[in-house]
Amino acid sequence: MIFSSIHTRSSITYPEAIETALKFLKSHDFTSMEPGRYEIQGDDIFANLMDAQTKPLEETKPEAHKEYIDVQFVVSGTEKLGFAPDTGSCPPCDHPEGEDIWFYEGLENESFVISTPGCFSIFFPEDIHRPCVCQTKPEAIRKVVVKVRVSAL
Repeated sequence: MIFSSIHTRSSITYPEAIETALKFLKSHDFTSMEPGRYEIQGDDIFANLMDAQTKPLEETKPEAHKEYIDVQFVVSGTEKLGFAPDTGSCPPCDHPEGEDIWFYEGLENESFVISTPGCFSIFFPEDIHRPCVCQTKPEAIRKVVVKVRVSAL
């Protein structure tokens, strides 16, 4: 898991597919765009712009993806994000057929970050994460999730 801001000056170079995702996030005004899917490189890299409501922790479920890396970016609002390594000790409880998402009931050693506008989080297949948690009370957020196919790395 990587947590940073698109406003940070960094000398770090990520793999090309991640750099492509970050360039997309830096070059668009998501406040004036309609929610939906935006193709960047076909099904290998694409973005989902969404409006969501944060919820109390107990109303959310941790999740993981095997085929895609999530690059989650907050446009507006504040989102608390949970994360923990997938150690195999908490098996998934649900996997909608045909979808690249596994849900979990419990999570050991979950940590949290507070994501504000401009922050991004990169979740790899070995990172179980819990999006859309409210920091203090539920609020509307706008976020972008860029999906990067693992094989594109």
